[in-house]
Amino acid sequence: MTIHQITLTINGGYEQVDVPANMTLLQMLRDKLSLTGTKNGCNAGECGACTVLLDGEPINSCMILAVECAGADIVTVEGLAHDGVLDPVQQTIIEHGAVQCGFCTPGILISARGLLDRNPNPSEDEIREALVGNLCRCTGYLRIIDAVKDAASRQQALLT
Repeated sequence: MTIHQITLTINGGYEQVDVPANMTLLQMLRDKLSLTGTKNGCNAGECGACTVLLDGEPINSCMILAVECAGADIVTVEGLAHDGVLDPVQQTIIEHGAVQCGFCTPGILISARGLLDRNPNPSEDEIREALVGNLCRCTGYLRIIDAVKDAASRQQALLT
């Protein structure tokens, strides 16, 4: 198996990683970099548990090879909080009780952050559309949607 050395930015830090040609971004994050917040749910791009931001866009990390990410900027759930302060999406998910087992939560958090970065004042329909690729078997989605709305409001308040 051919090994490739790639460089990329992960959660604001520069990384240089040796990866086999067939290793997915998900496998690299979990196995090479010990960033285990990104979950392996279906390994088929259907559940969204492995969602990360790739150059600002939410993607299923199980569906892209690590070598394809050379030079990219990746944000995982571990990169949302800064200096011990939770991202507004993380804080509102907690406050709204929008978590039960938590397996889907990292992907939902990343998808919501990606949405709010692109659109700081989304409608409920836009929130639902942004989260369509994230499956949750425990909580349903109403609390999650309410939490994202609240995060958007808090983010707007900080900007004004």
